[in-house]
Amino acid sequence: MSVQLVANVLIGIALVVFLGYRQATWQYLDPTRIWRTPLIMAVIGVVVLAQSKATVTTTDVVFLGIEALITIGVGLTMGRITRFRTVGTPDSKGRTLQSRTGALGAVLWIVLLAVRVGLDVLGGHLGAHLLTSTGTILLVLALNRAARAVVLDGRIPRGGRSTRGMMVR
Repeated sequence: MSVQLVANVLIGIALVVFLGYRQATWQYLDPTRIWRTPLIMAVIGVVVLAQSKATVTTTDVVFLGIEALITIGVGLTMGRITRFRTVGTPDSKGRTLQSRTGALGAVLWIVLLAVRVGLDVLGGHLGAHLLTSTGTILLVLALNRAARAVVLDGRIPRGGRSTRGMMVR
């Protein structure tokens, strides 16, 4: 087992556990923060890919396209199933709006991971080796988070509409 493979597995597991936990629990919502995570992951992913000097094949492009479509679809679904609530006591930053996707969001993370691993294995057998790079993994997760952010950004209860004590779907 190569060091890069072990690193990819550990990074992937850590991100899935972290993001799965955040999906399943109520988190204070900051509209700017929903864009920060995908931006950071995308920048790091691009930097890592640029340093890898990997050769991109047609098979890589096809599998990356399939994976991008699936991850965007899961991200859009996560954004749609997100629930909001307003709490009476603000946090240290004055925020009162919280969000979560619940158990379904955590299940979607598991599905996304299973699809990712399946495509990696199949793609590896067919010659698509770019799929297993850390940079690609980060870019795919950034796409998922960005798709979620697009939907959330349009659904966040704003200003004059009070959501105190009720769920907004």
